[in-house]
Parts: sequence; C-alpha cells; structure tokens
Amino acid sequence: MGDSPAATRHKGETRGRGDLRAWLVERLAGIDALRLAELPDPAAPGAGEVTMAVSAVGLNYPDLLMLSGGYQYKPPLPFTPGMEGVGRIVAVGEGVSGELLGHRLLIGGRTGLLAEQVTLPLATLREVPEALSDAEAAGFTTGALTAWMALAERGRLAAGEHVLVLGAGGGMGLAAVAMAKALGAEVTAAASSLAKLEAARAAGADRLLLLDRDAPDLSTLKGAVDVLFDPVGGPAVGPGLKTLRRGGRYLVIGFVAGAPERVATNLALLKEIEILGVRAGEAGRQDPALGARAMHEIDRIAGGGHLNPAIGLEVPFEQAPEAFRAMQDGTLLGKAVIRVSAG
Repeated sequence: MGDSPAATRHKGETRGRGDLRAWLVERLAGIDALRLAELPDPAAPGAGEVTMAVSAVGLNYPDLLMLSGGYQYKPPLPFTPGMEGVGRIVAVGEGVSGELLGHRLLIGGRTGLLAEQVTLPLATLREVPEALSDAEAAGFTTGALTAWMALAERGRLAAGEHVLVLGAGGGMGLAAVAMAKALGAEVTAAASSLAKLEAARAAGADRLLLLDRDAPDLSTLKGAVDVLFDPVGGPAVGPGLKTLRRGGRYLVIGFVAGAPERVATNLALLKEIEILGVRAGEAGRQDPALGARAMHEIDRIAGGGHLNPAIGLEVPFEQAPEAFRAMQDGTLLGKAVIRVSAG
C-alpha cells in the first residue's frame, strides 16, 4: 500500500471541497487522544487527482498501535488514522474524466482515511470487486494482501499443504483462513474462544483448535504443519515451532499478544525450519511489480466471492473510538468498520 494522503499532504489533514471532519491524533496517548476535528475549506484536487467521499474505513491492528507510537511506522503529528477504506469520487482534477464522478473505488495508504473526504492521485485507487459490499470493501485489502504475501509469496504455499492459522478469529486470521482455502490448502484454525472458532469455520477452516491464551497447547499438531501463519506471537511461538514438519515455514505477521518472543533457534536448525517475516505493504513499496501483482491476485480471488471479510462491528463516524476499543480488548470477531458517510 502506498503513501497516504495524510503523509503526502498536510500531516494528517485531508483535502476536498467544503468543510469536512476528520479524526486527528495530536499526541501519542492511545485511544483517548483521538479528536474529531473540523477542517475548513479544503482545496480542490490537482492534476491527476480526485477527491473521494469516504464511505467506510476498516480498522487494522497497526491503526491502534500508531495511536501510542507503538508501530514501526511512526507518522508525524498531527495525523489522521486509517489505512484502508472505500469511497466515491466527488471531484476530479485536471486530466481526470468527469465521467468518473460517483465511481466507487478502494482507497489505501499508511494513514489518513478517517476523514469525510480525502484527495489523492487517481492512479493509487483500485476498482472494488463486485462481490464486496461497502463494509466488506473497507476491510478487505490489508488482511487479504497480508495473507497473500505471507502464504503465496513468502510461504510458497502449495495446494494440499497443511496451514495452521493462529488468532484465527480476528480480521487478519480470518483473511488467512479464507486465502489458504482459496489456494487449495488444508487449514487448522486456532483461537481463544468458541465464537472465534465458529467464525473461522464459516471462513472455510477444516479443523478447529481451542487454545488457552496464556498456555496454548498445540501438541496434537506436533510435526503435522507445513506453514504456520502467526499474527499473535506471545506464548504460542514455542509450541507453534514444534508443529512444523521438516522444512516448514513459520510466518511472522505481528505481535498482538505483546512483546516479541525469543525463539529457540535449535528447533529451526534441527528441522530446517524457515522463520519468515511478512510486511505486505513494505514489500510492495520496495518492489512495486510485486505489489501490483499481489493486488491483482487478491482482487481476482475476491471477485469470485472467496475473500469476503467477516465484519464483526460497524459504528458510525462519530463513534470511531468505540471501534478502536473493541479491537484493543481482544474480543472482536473479524473486522471493525467505521461508517463515514452514506456515499
């Protein structure tokens, strides 16, 4: 995903026509520091640009971490959070056809989308797969892109291989379950509640495993897994390594459980395990051709109705902090989506 309108424009402010509102972060103090601000008289789009009325924004764990400065990318203050969403074109700049007015498109960036309008280059936007509603489209790209980069690119997943997905009831985990099934894998979903496991079953998981967050037991899978998708980290890392077969791939996605764990590297040595970090957005920035190919693939798969994200919570724009809190407390099933406008 490319630079955000916030990063490239006004350090968190967006541009459009008429007064608009945006959520701002002016100090790194967590959710309580979010402020709904009015931004006066934004400028019209420039050459090759369009102004989008944002319909909905999907939240991701990095959005939450950025509120306190805990993510590896640290946007300058003030900034507007939000890295993925969907909207409709309401104004066009020089060189952009007026026939595009009202067109629905996917919006992406590092930050900047929790605003009623954003202005950015038309070339950075993508068509919405027809199978996706606005809420699904808003929460689609980050999870699907990460799952593709992890499983297909970094993990070299082959049809028929066995994938273990940790944190399988969250938005990222459910995207991985759906992607792994779309790629022809056998999927075991592990999560900390029965409700989360049912969500994983609905996403296509073949087998379900209930885990204790503090003392996860993965012994029934010892030596049975080809690829492990881990957005959680924490106490599951050691047991997770033991589930891998010789030559297995451990995909490190994130650390929702807290600080990164130390790894017993002798396990990697003895079974020739690969431990692979995955940063989907950064991979695309470093290799634009790879990024474009990955976007094409996730849109193609979604077009067949195979990657519709599970939406666990929808809140209106004014209640955006509630969506962040639901993600923070760890009970959210699937994605949290903030409805910004009716489009």
